Amino acid sequence: MDNQSWHEFAEQLTYSTQAFINGTLTNSAEGRTFSCINPANGESLGDVARCGEADVELAVTAARQAFNSGCWSELAPSERKKSLQKFAQLIEANIEKLALLESMDAGKPISDAMGYDAPATARCIAWNAEAIDKIYDEVAPTSSDALALVTREPVGVVAAIVPWNFPSVMASWKLGPALAAGNSVIVKPSEKSPLSAIYLAELAFEAGIPAGVFQVLPGFGNEAGQALALHNDVDCITFTGSTAVGKKLVTFAGESNLKRTFMECGGKSPHIIFDDVKDIDKAVATAVSAICYNQGEVCTAGSRLLVHRSIYDDVVSKLKDGVKNWQPKNPLTIDSSMGAIIDEQQLSKILSYIDIGVKEGATLVCGGKQVLQETGGFFVEPTIFTNVTPAMRISREEIFGPVLSVIPFDTVDEALEIANDSEYGLAAGLWTSDITKAVRCSRALRAGTVFVNNWDGGDMTMPFGGYKQSGNGRDKSLHAIEKYTELKSTWIELD
Repeated sequence: MDNQSWHEFAEQLTYSTQAFINGTLTNSAEGRTFSCINPANGESLGDVARCGEADVELAVTAARQAFNSGCWSELAPSERKKSLQKFAQLIEANIEKLALLESMDAGKPISDAMGYDAPATARCIAWNAEAIDKIYDEVAPTSSDALALVTREPVGVVAAIVPWNFPSVMASWKLGPALAAGNSVIVKPSEKSPLSAIYLAELAFEAGIPAGVFQVLPGFGNEAGQALALHNDVDCITFTGSTAVGKKLVTFAGESNLKRTFMECGGKSPHIIFDDVKDIDKAVATAVSAICYNQGEVCTAGSRLLVHRSIYDDVVSKLKDGVKNWQPKNPLTIDSSMGAIIDEQQLSKILSYIDIGVKEGATLVCGGKQVLQETGGFFVEPTIFTNVTPAMRISREEIFGPVLSVIPFDTVDEALEIANDSEYGLAAGLWTSDITKAVRCSRALRAGTVFVNNWDGGDMTMPFGGYKQSGNGRDKSLHAIEKYTELKSTWIELD
């Protein structure tokens, strides 16, 4: 569609703002709501149900009843597969609506929502559907007078608390494997971007996934999220978001029923360009994309660019030219490469870090300002700092915006030391034409994912997650399904 078509579609778009509990769209139990804001213009997209403890109780009860009934948990994997495949097909059939919801709710360019977010959501559901009837249980080696079985069973009730930067994709990374394994899932979307999760629940129910098996509770983390984490009948919390919140959820799990927790948390990812890089222009263009894509609101954003001193000035010059193609625009403009920051609070945080960088003594090379104020939206320029030291806050703390710290180094060991000197360990990347150096460095980098001569490569076959305070557990791949199953050992004595 062209620009006019997207704007016309947005004007006539209808969508639900209620919770989805036990197969029904419903207001919150107390009738409370919150306003959902479009980051591109500051206008309300509607009043969304603000769920609390009473709603959590209703949803958990429905999830447990559905699980215990076996209507989903005891279905043959091939039967769950059929419903999940239909779910994915319905997402694909409504791809434009889902993409538009993502763009309007999260401020991301419509080209990104159509090119990645919406289709990736469908692919994730379909991939897990296809995988689930190909996972085998085990027969342990024993003597002839025994039969030892190792089987997998669904965990039970899974609460998935998902972030605002990739609302539907992050939800699907939890939903796909958890539903495929036979669990009942309650999604608590971010209050900053709840609309796509509600829509996904409607599509899932239409696809034949039974009432109570997939529910959505919009609301605030300290209300609905905390109530889920403390609930004694929730068996698992899976989360993507900040490290600070992840720590709280782990504490709540321990204070309640010791539910299993899987946290995918923050990042401050190092992106290293060595002096033997084969294509410096490609490396720089990728470095720009790695910090500007999705407005820099990416947990794996390459926010620390480590550059060999011999090519440092050349790289900085190319970076300044590169960000000219990443200036913010209305997200519904099809050639927009960078949209709006999620809300005023996050915009203020980003601007405050830019001020911190200047006060710390870093050199502001370009950007650093709020723009397009006349729209009422929340836009900020891509920002590059040089003369950054590893000790500076802008080099250590997650900003979650298009702010790049460029740090020089002289040796491979120095680069690795700087890269690993972080409380985070989600992703890392390096550019070199030396395969031996690439392998040795990738092994030395303390990160869950290492990109070599690319950034953000991978697909559903590759696990995703972090080291250190970037979290635990893994999304994507067959390893994700392991998170949502219990291992049972059965020893049978034979006559």
